[in-house]
This record gives sequence, structure tokens and C-alpha cells, in this order.
Amino acid sequence: MPNYENFPAANAKYVETFDKGSLPLPPSKKLIVVTCMDARVEPAGQLGINLGEAHVIRNAGGVAKEALRSIVISQRLLGTREIALFHHTGCGMLTFATPDLQGIVKGAAPDNAEVAKHVDAIDFLEFSNLEESVKSDVKFIQEHPLVLENTKVTGWIYEVETGKIKQVV
Repeated sequence: MPNYENFPAANAKYVETFDKGSLPLPPSKKLIVVTCMDARVEPAGQLGINLGEAHVIRNAGGVAKEALRSIVISQRLLGTREIALFHHTGCGMLTFATPDLQGIVKGAAPDNAEVAKHVDAIDFLEFSNLEESVKSDVKFIQEHPLVLENTKVTGWIYEVETGKIKQVV
């Protein structure tokens, strides 16, 4: 059975106790968490964040460059003033290089020039050193002219093996 077929029943159960319909649009902690899409990462529970308290921006690797559009919207329209960037151990972004992934995609459609054109235009933003990637992303956010001045930016590593976090920046 496809997963989506379970959604209505699961949602009905969720709705039975749902009481958060009046939360305001801006996050109450004025916090953005940028993190990975990895299914082992669950920032709300891991960081003690409740519904309505923070914006959580997720993408492959928790890469700041890819999160920038959401950061600008969050800051300029919804009042966030703090950014916590999390990368994690065992991240898939440590396991490949852009040319390798481009080759896999093109290899699956060897005679499709349109696929090749589109995948060749993507930088998958992988990294080879976890701690350096956190430092680099924090620096990117701190120095970007679209991020508000005086934004508190911290960088962290989440250990998927233990559940612990470690501040890097």
C-alpha cells in the first residue's frame, strides 16, 4: 500500500486533539533552524521546539545557500532574528560529488539531451568535511547582504548515532 493512503486516517487522529489553530504566523522564538532533510533528523523534538516557535528550513545537507530564499522571507516578513544551522553525522552529502550524481542521472536517460542539460545546470552543494561545511555555511549567512545585520547565527553538528548536538560556531 502506498504511504499516502494512510494520510487521511493519520490526519483524522491528529485532528482529534489539535488545539493550535490560533497560533500567530510569526514564530514566537524569532528563530530559524536550517537543517538537513534526512529522515533521522527531527529538529523540534531534538531541540525542544514547539509548534509555532520557529521556522525549520530543510534541504539536502541543510545547506545555507539553498535556504537563503526562505531565510529572507522569514526575516523580512515574519520577524526572525536568530539562525541556528545544523549539519549532521552520517550525512549523504558527504558521500558523492556533483559530477558523480550528474552522471548517474544522465546514465538513467542516456539519450535524453533535455535531462542532461538540466542536471548539468545543478550544483548539488555537497561537502567533504562536516565541521568545515558548518563553518562555511555560518560565514555565508553572516556575510550575506540579504541577511539582516545583527542576526545571531550559530552552527551545530547533530550526531545521528547518539542524538547529541555540538556547537561548532
